[in-house]
Amino acid sequence: MEKFEHEYNADQIQVLDGLEHVRKRPGMYIGSVSIRGLHHLVYEIVDNSVDEALAGYCTEINIKIEPGNIISVKDNGRGIPVDIHKKTKISAAETVYTQLNAGGKFGGDSGYKVSGGLHGVGASVVNALSKWTEVTIERDGGKFQMKFERGKAVEHLTRIGDSDKTGTQVRFLADDTIFETLDYDYETLENRFREMAFLTKGLRIIIEDTRGETPRKGDFCYEGGLKSFVEYLNKNKEKLHKNPIYIDKVDGDVPVEIAIQYTTAYSENIYTFVNNINTVEGGTHLEGFKRALTKTFNDYARSKNFLKEKDSNLQRR
Repeated sequence: MEKFEHEYNADQIQVLDGLEHVRKRPGMYIGSVSIRGLHHLVYEIVDNSVDEALAGYCTEINIKIEPGNIISVKDNGRGIPVDIHKKTKISAAETVYTQLNAGGKFGGDSGYKVSGGLHGVGASVVNALSKWTEVTIERDGGKFQMKFERGKAVEHLTRIGDSDKTGTQVRFLADDTIFETLDYDYETLENRFREMAFLTKGLRIIIEDTRGETPRKGDFCYEGGLKSFVEYLNKNKEKLHKNPIYIDKVDGDVPVEIAIQYTTAYSENIYTFVNNINTVEGGTHLEGFKRALTKTFNDYARSKNFLKEKDSNLQRR
């Protein structure tokens, strides 16, 4: 193998301060700098709000695409903690937005039982890849605000008023020196957040696009959870049974929600999620479900003599 002639000593070892490594290699954190990566920024911030809903503290999330492709995400959760972090010596809120390995979702004694996104580091990644970010927090009787430019604080967390509400609002403008485009696709975002509302029953998610002459808006809230999701997916299909089979139970510390409805279609559609994240490639949870479902059908068929002793078992696909 041909050697690459270059100096290799201490001078070649790079140490990137703060979030510079995120800006240097954004694809490692959001997959790409195409429109897919651009949308990922929105997902990360909304995921944090959804985690508040999963913890039982948030009932509504408002997402807005403002003129100039500015994104605003506002929730009525608890609000990011504003007290001083013991280790970083700055506010917990600023720590979350400037430290890659900071978040409330790492340990068993963290602020969340389940969570999606980049395990609590999504906020700092979005901040690093944005031209500017503005975070407004309401909690503890006050209204607080901090501002950043390309991941660095330009205005530290400051109390700007009083408030009897709780929640967090994040506004950001993605960095056009990093992304190929800043033009968000409304339909893509709307579909994602409709799905998210199905997965988090009772949570209201509102998305608005105010960039054009005619604003667009989606308002989603489904009390039926996955049952409502299956009904939505099968609304134009011929159903073999009117109501979906629905299971919502907790096994140990693991909540499980399942909805099934059979139609006359020849192909199956199975959607699996873990912590509200679509596991498009499946996994052990899907494998275990298929095995259990197949065994249940075989046991029932044999108990009712639909399958004789000499018959082979039904096989899963």
